[in-house]
Amino acid sequence: MSFAPIPLYDDPYGKNPSPAGQGRLFHQLQHVSNFLRGVRLQLRYGELSRAPLRLLRFQVVDEIVECDWMARSPDPWDADLARRVQQKHASLQALRDAIDVRALLFDALPEVDTANVRVFRESAQYTPEMIISGCVQRNDHSSRNLHSMVMRARILGFRFRLEDEVLLRI
Repeated sequence: MSFAPIPLYDDPYGKNPSPAGQGRLFHQLQHVSNFLRGVRLQLRYGELSRAPLRLLRFQVVDEIVECDWMARSPDPWDADLARRVQQKHASLQALRDAIDVRALLFDALPEVDTANVRVFRESAQYTPEMIISGCVQRNDHSSRNLHSMVMRARILGFRFRLEDEVLLRI
């Protein structure tokens, strides 16, 4: 996790600390902690998978956030279902999580206007493969009236490959 450099001193020789710079850093840290707490509490369980969301990377630079996470694995209770159904549920859960993380990002971080997100999943070789990416904007409210999760995610700026309702590697 990294933060934009904030000048802590106003004078050229760095002798008198600026309370305004320290206050801005404090508020930025407070907003970041609100986001991390929200991920931990609000997104603890998914609707289709009880596996936790694993945050891999979170970086704030000026008004841009970069956030990477590992998609939830299929729910153990789905083990008796066909593999295609398990993959379909995991894909739908990954899209829901992407939309929810986007909303949480912009709610918790009011100074952020743009977020670059990437979602990975474990592959058969135990190496992460990217399944969703996107540069999403705060002011994109055009998807609120859509019932299709896939169309809502696309309109919000997420990019992914979907075949037979299963997310493929991008």
